[in-house]
Amino acid sequence: MLYQRSSQLCAEAEQVIPGGVNSPVRAFKSVGGTPIFVKEAKGAYLYDEDGNKLIDYINSWGPMILGHAYDPVVNAVIERAKKGTSFGMPTALETEIAKLAVSMVPNIDKIRFVNSGTEACMSAIRLARGYTNRDKIIKFAGCYHGHSDSFLIQAGSGAVTFGSPNSPGVTKGTAKDTLLAKYNDLQNVASLFEANPNEIAAIIIEPVAGNMGCIPPSDGFLEGLRQLCDANGTLLIFDEVMTGFRLAKGGAQELFGIKADIVAFGKVIGGGLPVGAFAARNEIMNYLAPLGPVYQAGTLSGNPLAMAAGLEMLKALNNDANVFKRLDEKTAYLEKGIREKLEAAGVVYTINRTGSMISVHFDASPVTDFQSASNGDNDTFKKFFHGLLKEGIYIAPSAYETWFITDALTYDDLDATITAVEKVAATL
Repeated sequence: MLYQRSSQLCAEAEQVIPGGVNSPVRAFKSVGGTPIFVKEAKGAYLYDEDGNKLIDYINSWGPMILGHAYDPVVNAVIERAKKGTSFGMPTALETEIAKLAVSMVPNIDKIRFVNSGTEACMSAIRLARGYTNRDKIIKFAGCYHGHSDSFLIQAGSGAVTFGSPNSPGVTKGTAKDTLLAKYNDLQNVASLFEANPNEIAAIIIEPVAGNMGCIPPSDGFLEGLRQLCDANGTLLIFDEVMTGFRLAKGGAQELFGIKADIVAFGKVIGGGLPVGAFAARNEIMNYLAPLGPVYQAGTLSGNPLAMAAGLEMLKALNNDANVFKRLDEKTAYLEKGIREKLEAAGVVYTINRTGSMISVHFDASPVTDFQSASNGDNDTFKKFFHGLLKEGIYIAPSAYETWFITDALTYDDLDATITAVEKVAATL
């Protein structure tokens, strides 16, 4: 495949945009080469500026769960735009999507919409601190909750890809209130509570990690976190920006049967537009202004275009009883096919999967946390990435990212992908 137009566009972009990209994860720094510039997309396919067609396995990093340019979402945005794109005033649409979201997700009474997953997680932490009157939080090495200062302490995905998980610009004063724990290690978390009695406001976690590849929680891990929080008067925050409305209608809370105190959403809830949200029970959410003392605001929060897109997406997922079963079956089919081809080629690998999130790690040992995710052979991943790209398959340009499966993928697409893996595996 030729990428002459993409290369030209990247060179132009670098003159006016840092690194030529508006989010570092879009760069090809960890795999080498030049980012691909997309012209359009439909269903399971991307079409780049050079005219190449690619089967897409990032799906805008998760939200295109029913495919690109999903007609009900597109039509809703067009019709809403004709009536005005932003008001800075309440609309009935915000209440409609709020009611639907609250009805789909267990253990929440109220929800507030923001503009990104970063903003949702940042606001959830502020609310937890205000509600508990404590300062410290626990996060897990390799989990990424956006680029708010409190979270850039051993963050995953982009921060790891660039080798700077502790970002310059984050003050020591901020960093001291973030306690770092090891994913899937309950004893490690318990030791932090012992060392910081009555000081920890919240634990924030990706219930299925997606920013060090896909890493599921080990048996009993989430249950243990819930028990530790209950015993210490600490709130449990699920960052469901990736998992919310993707692993089940009610997200990870429904899938694992674990109640979180605050839940952050993004990705799917916006139907492809920039939307985030955070939600909790009444007694916690009522601490937010204008009802309570914890201030949070956003001029464009609840933007009518974003609300229209999100509402149609949630309606589609809520009304389709089999969508999550189909997604799980397609991803399981893909996993089985990849395993068979890598095994046959004698490639050392580990595959992790939960529902429609999946990742391939080039290491024989189980991948259960940040350290084990870091042990993968990145040189092999680079060859794997570029090999698949040559075959018309687009996966995340980082070994530290999960793949996201869309229901728009057909079994022919999956078979084409498995065949491409077979070709590439022979070269690894």
